Amino acid sequence: MKVILPGATIGMLGGGQLGRMTGMAARSLGYDVHVLDPDPDCPARAIASRTITARFDAADAAADLARHCDVVTLEIEQIARPALEAVEQFAPLHPRPEAIYTVQDRIRQRAWLDAHGFPVGPYRAVESAEQCEAAIAELGPSICKAPMGGYDGRGQRRVQSATEGASAWESLGSGRVIVEQFLDLDIELSVLVARRADGASAVYPPSVNHHVHGVLDWAICPGGLPAQLAEHAQQIARAIAESMGIVGLLAVELFLTRDGRLLVNELAPRSHNTYHHSERGHVTSQFEQHVRAICGLPLGAVDVVIPSAIANLLGDLWTEGHPPRFVEALAIPGVRLHLYGKASARPGRKMGHLSAVAATAQEALAKVLEARERMTAQ
Repeated sequence: MKVILPGATIGMLGGGQLGRMTGMAARSLGYDVHVLDPDPDCPARAIASRTITARFDAADAAADLARHCDVVTLEIEQIARPALEAVEQFAPLHPRPEAIYTVQDRIRQRAWLDAHGFPVGPYRAVESAEQCEAAIAELGPSICKAPMGGYDGRGQRRVQSATEGASAWESLGSGRVIVEQFLDLDIELSVLVARRADGASAVYPPSVNHHVHGVLDWAICPGGLPAQLAEHAQQIARAIAESMGIVGLLAVELFLTRDGRLLVNELAPRSHNTYHHSERGHVTSQFEQHVRAICGLPLGAVDVVIPSAIANLLGDLWTEGHPPRFVEALAIPGVRLHLYGKASARPGRKMGHLSAVAATAQEALAKVLEARERMTAQ
């Protein structure tokens, strides 16, 4: 395993908020940062010494990035395979293209999990409106998802009966759709695994999460889960990371159903919204850990230092062009504001988050929720 020491240059495929925060951690450790992103005003531009404005399928641009970097990683998995392979010609790429390719398509991802014996909910991969209707008739109330993209509730249609299958199929317009049976959920949780090229790994305690309309609303850690359940979730996540040969980070989203099943929902081979609280509550933030893992440095401790929580801030808070009431929110002891440097706000767009620490995770959650409420108070 080659160790890439501080002073080297890290390339980032993707310049969104995750790239920005990972880049900030890299800068703190003494690395230079280069970024490739389609948006000339991407959030990570502010922390990068070089930004290439290019599409994620631009193999030549990806190769250009890699030529000037000692290692390349990503903050978004929707990078075209030719671009990934172009990077590998000039610099180490973590995680490897095969893992990214598997994860970036929901149908491939679910089939891989199935084939490797990891627990998933009932689903069907369909390729026509008729197959979509048949799948819903078999599974009952379901959610239909486009296989690529569609984060934060986009690219999805909830259906109650087969009669909605054709319209769901047409609205997604991808030619392929994954139909997932609705599950009776008790808890949504996630586990973050960090892994180096030599197989050394560290697994964070589970985060307990709450979504609204498919978008993460808040997350806490520790989540108050029974020790046996938390250990089981960590074992599943570590096994997936090892089976995929992940180098870097892997976030594993899981569902706990009311009948006691722990099922894998989705994977993300990168830093993850549900672990933004790691900047406050853990010995090592997910962003620093990502840099350590891809550079072959010793992995940082993942212990919880203090209970923490985050609450997302969406563009809806920027009403009629006016910023939220930041002063009132920051008046709550223990609350911090994290903005992503996005030029424009629109409904549903993640603009930042609030974080808080307290004696318990529930107290920290109450703080960030109150702070967010104060932002809109008249």
